Amino acid sequence: MKHVLVARLDSAGDVLLTGPAVRAVAGTADKVTFLAGPRGAGAARLLPGVDDVIEFQAGWVDFDAPAVTRPVVDELLADIAAAAPTAALIFTSFHQSPLPLALLLRMAGVDWIAAISTDYPGSLLDVRLRLDEDRPEQLRNLALAEAAGCAGDGDRLRIREDDLPDVTALTGGPGYVVVHPGAAVPARRPSTARTTAHVAALVRAGYRVLVTGGPDERTATVADGLATDLGGRTDLATLAAVLRDADVVVAPNTGPAHLAAAVGTPVVSLFAPVVPARRWAPYGVPVIVLGDQSAPCADTRARRCPIPGHPCLDGIESSQVVEAVGRLCDDQGLTVETRRPA
Repeated sequence: MKHVLVARLDSAGDVLLTGPAVRAVAGTADKVTFLAGPRGAGAARLLPGVDDVIEFQAGWVDFDAPAVTRPVVDELLADIAAAAPTAALIFTSFHQSPLPLALLLRMAGVDWIAAISTDYPGSLLDVRLRLDEDRPEQLRNLALAEAAGCAGDGDRLRIREDDLPDVTALTGGPGYVVVHPGAAVPARRPSTARTTAHVAALVRAGYRVLVTGGPDERTATVADGLATDLGGRTDLATLAAVLRDADVVVAPNTGPAHLAAAVGTPVVSLFAPVVPARRWAPYGVPVIVLGDQSAPCADTRARRCPIPGHPCLDGIESSQVVEAVGRLCDDQGLTVETRRPA
């Protein structure tokens, strides 16, 4: 365990959920290198305990990855061999197999590999952990680290907050609600019209609202001249600082919801039941989950909503969002009168 490679090849949110396990590994190993996909590499750099990051877009994991060809594989093998880890932990979702990556790590000379696997691994894994999958994802990840002999320091998500920028000029100072409308999977985000209505209702209720997202997420439409539009103006570290200074974050099942949890901010989770909330909702901070968790699409892992009208999310009334934000503010002793003015 001198130099451990930890791997999670999915999105930023998936990488953030490995955080407690990574800290456990870092408490035992001399060095930790994180193997991440392009959507998760930025999050890997924010995790305490990570020394280096190797980026690789896996054709068996990513949505639109390039074909798995000999040159692609040879480049990964060269990168792993150059890093020379002595051990590896492969983190995956329950529906993914760690074995393709385990095979490549063996070819790159990694001596010892652990992963959670329902499939028989032959000699590819030294530790094959089989789990009851009905648990929060970060606890599932932490269980693998513990099976590898690494004692954790808790199950809270954390990032390197000392590395975050000052965002006062961007936000106007603390005392606001963030609405993040986007998610990489279409089935997991409300319609633009529905989120726009939520923002307008929050503003009417007296909240100062900031809308965050990428430049292609129609944040200006959602802000609608009522809220501050930060669309396209934040990298991951800047977004983390914006979320840290918020009173509450309103977001679907997406990486920024877990990033909010990592900086200790309560979350109103607009959660589509295509994956189970008990596994994937933000964890470790006060959370209110909204959305019909018994909708017909439940547990289907659908990428696009199969039900006309997207009722599980677009059926959420703006009054429910305002009430949930109010409850989380009340729990923190915050009122409209005590928040900083815009």
